[in-house]
Amino acid sequence: MRVLLQRVTGAAVTVVEDDAERESGRIGPGAVALVGFGEGDDEGALGWMAAKIADLRIFPSDGSGFELSLRETGKELLAISQFTLYGDARKGRRPDFGAAAPYAEAGSLYAAFVERCEAELPGQVAVGEFGALMRVSLVNDGPVTLWLER
Repeated sequence: MRVLLQRVTGAAVTVVEDDAERESGRIGPGAVALVGFGEGDDEGALGWMAAKIADLRIFPSDGSGFELSLRETGKELLAISQFTLYGDARKGRRPDFGAAAPYAEAGSLYAAFVERCEAELPGQVAVGEFGALMRVSLVNDGPVTLWLER
């Protein structure tokens, strides 16, 4: 399981279908988690990652530093599925996504991961739509961007 976590002042995700757009999720200050699942990921990985995101100290307490977590601040999380985190672009010109979890399995893992995050976090957990074409807009705060992997 891989997550690209970004501290943000705000973020939104829009789903694009049939030349129409609809907003799927929006948050104020908090974090965006771009979430990818690989072959062999299981419930243990989900619990570990949800707790890591909840407790990781990425927010300042007095305007600077890394002192407070999402759990401590009550800030919001936007979780978006992104299988391209498993793209291997070392060879050729087209990424290889062979290490990503199969579609149906990844969809179940994403739904379970969102439930784990909702249970761990006091703030709102907004989501994208699994398997959809999405547009993500965010304002990275810091910038703070961390790569988490289990």
